[in-house]
Amino acid sequence: MEYKEIVVATSNPHKMEEYSEMLSPLGFKVSSLKEYDIELNVEETGSTFEENSLIKARFISKILPNKIVLADDSGLEIKALNGFPGIYSARFMEDRPYPEKWKEIIKRLKGYSDKTANFTTVISLVNYRSKELTFEGKAFGKIVDIPQGENGFGYDPIFYSNELKKTFGVATAQEKNSVSHRSKALKKLVEYLKNN
Repeated sequence: MEYKEIVVATSNPHKMEEYSEMLSPLGFKVSSLKEYDIELNVEETGSTFEENSLIKARFISKILPNKIVLADDSGLEIKALNGFPGIYSARFMEDRPYPEKWKEIIKRLKGYSDKTANFTTVISLVNYRSKELTFEGKAFGKIVDIPQGENGFGYDPIFYSNELKKTFGVATAQEKNSVSHRSKALKKLVEYLKNN
């Protein structure tokens, strides 16, 4: 494969690491927005992860029209709360630290016996051979009443993974990456790039 570049629309170093790890072996140079001195200042007006992921990718693609651009959108969906916080996961109680967000979610789930939840990620790739592509990954589990562990970030300490039999907050980065929503979407993306 000829040497290509993928610009990832994120300023999150954890994500950059994960994307580099998976895409570099395929012959891609993986660049971040920092390298182009670009800020991802775009309003996420979509009503789904897919729409918001595409909004971000298209926004950067307009600034860098000759580059392949990758963006993702993720969130926690809780069944009893009709999928809340969903696409608002990062924006929910935006000015408050995560431990306060956990408390609020646990409070809202009081009285519900079904605490089923899942994390969803949708990765968008634009400008790849003039196409727009999306890949979805989900991690299934439930919300715990008491946060466990200090690993990961965001809602990880209150999300108990069905596959790992522990919260993402207790899991090592390696364990989480083996079953996470982003890694599942990323594996689909890698599979596609290998074959196309």
